[in-house]
Amino acid sequence: MKNVPVALACGAFLLSVSLNASAGGDAARGAELTKKYNCASCHGADYKTPIDPSYPKLAGQYTDYLVHALTSYKRGNKGISGRNNPIMAGMAQPLSDRDMLDIATYLEGLPGPLVTRK
Repeated sequence: MKNVPVALACGAFLLSVSLNASAGGDAARGAELTKKYNCASCHGADYKTPIDPSYPKLAGQYTDYLVHALTSYKRGNKGISGRNNPIMAGMAQPLSDRDMLDIATYLEGLPGPLVTRK
């Protein structure tokens, strides 16, 4: 019974991320923000050839996933779905929810190797 509040909080968070991502972001603003925050310095100029193989390829990734990841990095190791990465935590801290959505929208629109073939 004590897991019910945790499940409800997790469900509310996922719903808010889904609703936020479905609202649609501004890809042009997202492109400006990725330049401003120099995302390409680690993730590669095309966002699909990162400087280190352990860094994720961002081009073509789903908007809702990227918003969730950035939100989790911003949260850090606090809460249920935080991600503990000091570099990305520092990069995500100044981002607003709108910034994250715009960046994610831009990155999803880029051609990338992350495709499902039918």
